[in-house]
Amino acid sequence: MTHRQRRFAAGRTALTFLAVLGTLAGAALVGAAPAGAVQGETEIAPGVVYEEFDIPAAKGVTHAHVLSVDLRDPRVRLELLYPGAVAARAPVSGMADAAGAVAGVNGDFFNITETQHPGVEATGASVGPAVAQGRALKGAVPNGQRFGPALPPGTSTEDVIGVGTDRRARLDELALDGSIRTPEGELPLGGLNQYALPVGSIGAFTAEWGAASRVRATCGTDTDRGAQCSTDTYEVTVRDGRVVSTADTPGNGPIAPETTVLVGREAGAQHLRKLFAGARVTVRHRLVAAATRTPYRFALGGHPVLRSGQPLPGLDGTTSAVRTAVGIADGGRRLLLLASDGAPEYRSGLTIAEVAAIMRELGALDAFNLDGGGSTTLAARAPRESTVAVRNHPSAGVERPVPNGIGVFSSP
Repeated sequence: MTHRQRRFAAGRTALTFLAVLGTLAGAALVGAAPAGAVQGETEIAPGVVYEEFDIPAAKGVTHAHVLSVDLRDPRVRLELLYPGAVAARAPVSGMADAAGAVAGVNGDFFNITETQHPGVEATGASVGPAVAQGRALKGAVPNGQRFGPALPPGTSTEDVIGVGTDRRARLDELALDGSIRTPEGELPLGGLNQYALPVGSIGAFTAEWGAASRVRATCGTDTDRGAQCSTDTYEVTVRDGRVVSTADTPGNGPIAPETTVLVGREAGAQHLRKLFAGARVTVRHRLVAAATRTPYRFALGGHPVLRSGQPLPGLDGTTSAVRTAVGIADGGRRLLLLASDGAPEYRSGLTIAEVAAIMRELGALDAFNLDGGGSTTLAARAPRESTVAVRNHPSAGVERPVPNGIGVFSSP
């Protein structure tokens, strides 16, 4: 039994989410550990420690894989992993290796399917805001357009976990602030590189979006993801500050650098129809943080489960699943990246309430839930290896391509 397993067994009464935990204390590991994984702690790089251990949970023992990341070490940093475009997906291990990361976990929930909109392709784009190397990549879709389980009360698609230029991690909200200056006056900007736009709004798509169709952005409503696609749409392409083309329906294909494609639906489409070729148009956008004025180096979406050491009210304590989560400890100077194992013997997983309690037991004061199920992946290098290996068993048997993740970097 590892130190962490002993601590969970001895301190299980601190995990107050279910009395049944007492009956599972000291449960033996069921089945073999993932290939290359070793029970206990391993320093995989300066400031980065990998650990795995059993957790007694409501529906049986689950197996946790945890990375402890020390941001007090100047050699360590976190960055957004993504495949080079917002509307694209790739396996965590591939993104980590391509970026030179020593480890990584999957990130935000995303537009994974479009069964309710025949003929419309899923974009693969994530739900919440995203910031990469200080650049705002995208804004948050309306709450009703979110993929994933129901949000806890008081949270929204604008919630993020991020690391600022001060090298401190924090929970926050990032709201889109933007405008479109036209000869007809100034218009509000309703979205940035999003797979869903608010009803009646105009969204901006840049080269960061990728080549995916922009039709999905005009489907559903602010409260009903499955509502039909809008029949009142318009698209305007702006290059070097002037309108260069227009279209009645959203298009697809790569967007050239220094080019912005504006997509409008309903009232937004009616405003865009007033623009003509050659008209001067200026698009401005930024993501505004609610909790700090410190710029974010990296941020991505999900939802909080723990704030200031207290679980959020109304967390689901009945639905168990394979989970990915991030905990913030030591005043934002240490992060805990957790992925539960998806092997058949552990697949019952954890409830969201259990995730909050476990993160608190591990020392986190704040914690954030990321996409789980078949997306849950934790990849890490072995000491002195040059590539990462997937440490957990993905529940589908293979890695699921995802739109983004958290990359852990450690310089020699």
